[in-house]
Amino acid sequence: MNKQLIITAMLMLALGVGAGYLIASKAGKEQAHIALPEEKKPLFYRSPMNPSVTSPVPAKDAMGMDYVPVFAEEGSSLEGEVLFYRNPMNPEVTSPVPTKDAMGMDYVPVYKKDNARSDDLAGSVKIDAVTVQNMGVRTTTAKKSILSHIVRAVGRVAYDEERIVRLHPKTEGWIETLRVDKTGERVKKDEDLLSIYSPQLVVSQQEYILALNNLKVLEKSPIEDIRRGAEELVNSSRERLKLLDVPAHQLHDLTRNHNIKKSLHIHTPADGIVINIGAREGQFVTPETELYMIADLSKVWVYADIYEYELPWVKVGDPVEMQLAGVPGRIFNGHLAFIYPYAEAKTRTIKVRLVFDNAELLLKPELFADVTIYAGKQVDALVIPSEAVIRSGAKTQVFVVRGGGKFEPRQITTGLLSNNEIEIIDGLKEGEEVVTSAQFLIDSESKLREATAKMMEPSTPQQSEPNRLIMEQGKHQHD
Repeated sequence: MNKQLIITAMLMLALGVGAGYLIASKAGKEQAHIALPEEKKPLFYRSPMNPSVTSPVPAKDAMGMDYVPVFAEEGSSLEGEVLFYRNPMNPEVTSPVPTKDAMGMDYVPVYKKDNARSDDLAGSVKIDAVTVQNMGVRTTTAKKSILSHIVRAVGRVAYDEERIVRLHPKTEGWIETLRVDKTGERVKKDEDLLSIYSPQLVVSQQEYILALNNLKVLEKSPIEDIRRGAEELVNSSRERLKLLDVPAHQLHDLTRNHNIKKSLHIHTPADGIVINIGAREGQFVTPETELYMIADLSKVWVYADIYEYELPWVKVGDPVEMQLAGVPGRIFNGHLAFIYPYAEAKTRTIKVRLVFDNAELLLKPELFADVTIYAGKQVDALVIPSEAVIRSGAKTQVFVVRGGGKFEPRQITTGLLSNNEIEIIDGLKEGEEVVTSAQFLIDSESKLREATAKMMEPSTPQQSEPNRLIMEQGKHQHD
């Protein structure tokens, strides 16, 4: 009896253990079935060494490495619909049906995007916030501002060309007395410079005295023509002496006393500084001989060179300040008088002429000076920092910050540049945010994305005859 009870208990225990195992196993399978994610199907396979090489089926590269499967992410913009197939070795060659190239490689499928946005331009870059912070990306906002400019340059003091006098004798002769014989001397207007003996001058004085005596005899003649002829002879003789630069006081003495002067006095026509003496005492001179060169330094010119990008700012009449090392602590005020219509071939700069008063004669020709031109032009413009602009070949662009960590390349047209701010003529609007640092790293990524996007686009030009044959062959194989 006890033996039967023991056998019955062991059977019941075995049945309980078996039933519990079956229930636990079933529950575990159901739980595992619920926890396991749905298996994703790869879109295509990519070479691990060259991501641009893909395959629609599992494959190996030349080194025996398996291609990496590429899955569609959740919310991906790729549909199951295939637009066309592209030659893996020549992206320009496409086919509407699956096919192989001449080397037996499968054409890569290109899928349609279902949620492509119209503002997602080629080259746009999306970067997460952590990477943006690590890259040190800084941004600023395009804003309206008043642009003005100050041009700083090195100037050179020079003579005022309009205030330089060159003295030449009007007749041949010999210099008897040279009263001003040193360069650098300051002379005043009508000061006696030298005396010159000229036989022609003596003859002209004699003719004038004869004309005066003839007029004295014939001035009471009853015949009007005779009186008029005598007066005209006197006038013509006097004019000849004036043309020979006979001074007024000598001409007055000659008319009153009839004393012929052997030598002619030459006077300076203006105040100035003697900067050159071309003859000495006893020297024979002709009208070609330059006796003196006299410069009036009450006003001086200053030449300065400005760069090409500064040329749009300056204009005639702009105020100018100047400082010289030889006159410390003194600021001279002048104005811009002329902009030369050509550029210097070697320096690629444009010469401007400035005018300064120099009554104290502190500004000496050939001195160097620091010049500051206050450009009067002001522009109300949309501006951004100049470091935000990327110049790449013929393109000038910036990166505009979009929502969700996206950076969009935007071509712009720039204008004037002043104080590290540049005018934006076209391409940006007020309030848009642009990248000012690390934009070259973003530009590299943008160009990579743009190149990839172009490779994924179908070829628009008409395909050549070999490509058409490949497509027909692929279609035939597909059929």
